[in-house]
Amino acid sequence: MAKALEAEIDKLFQLPPGEFTAARNAVAKGAGGEAAAAIKALPKPPIAAWAVNQLYWKDPDRYEALVDAANEMRQTHRAVIEGRKADLRSAGREHERALDAALKSTMTLLKEAGQPATDTTKHAVLNTLRALPSDEPPGRLTKALAPGGFEMLAGVTPADPSQRKVQKPDRTKSATTAGPGQGKAADAKTEREAARERERRAAAERAVRDAEQRARQAEFEAARAARDATKAERRLDETRRELQAAQTAFDQSEKEAAKAVHTRDMADRQLEEAQTAVEAARART
Repeated sequence: MAKALEAEIDKLFQLPPGEFTAARNAVAKGAGGEAAAAIKALPKPPIAAWAVNQLYWKDPDRYEALVDAANEMRQTHRAVIEGRKADLRSAGREHERALDAALKSTMTLLKEAGQPATDTTKHAVLNTLRALPSDEPPGRLTKALAPGGFEMLAGVTPADPSQRKVQKPDRTKSATTAGPGQGKAADAKTEREAARERERRAAAERAVRDAEQRARQAEFEAARAARDATKAERRLDETRRELQAAQTAFDQSEKEAAKAVHTRDMADRQLEEAQTAVEAARART
């Protein structure tokens, strides 16, 4: 798409939620051709995705800090799984700090825009922030996100501890420089070191398996919570629409009732006037 059209699409995602659909249709109509169909297919972002989009457009420093911290944490996870040295705890702390700052800023933007900042919305916003960066263009999220798990590290080859070799001393050299007793002691020491290394490898493998299991469980729980939040948000929107419709019907009924009362009062007055005229006519006869 041309730069001017891309700029128009960017503006769509900065509009208040209630203005998105009409503005999108107008942009699609002006674009024409295949671009029109692609633009018309853009779904209206749910409130959580809309709020995170606003963070990108209105507070880019916090947005970029969060994305940088998330990328750093993923790289650190990758390094650990590949068997390289990395400070996973420090990377996790930095990501949590960036996440907290981004969440506070996003919720502030949400409130300033007059949008509902419920606990359900806050949870969906947090999940979406935690899942960044995503496959969708920044600032154009069309759905709330759920934090990913180990699929973010697709393509990473875990280090195989079983292929690490324990360096053994040259037995030929040992035999020429040490007596039989010393050679046996060296062999026993080597075996003990090899046993300790096997234990360390087994412990490392267990730690990796446990971490993978915890990550899968956390991913499952986060995805389920995100689905529940989306459903609750949808029910809230439906209830709000029903309430608005009921209020409109009530207002209309109130107007009709007032009109009916006014008509009845006029009829009563006309009846009284007619009765008075009849009595006056009778009196004259």
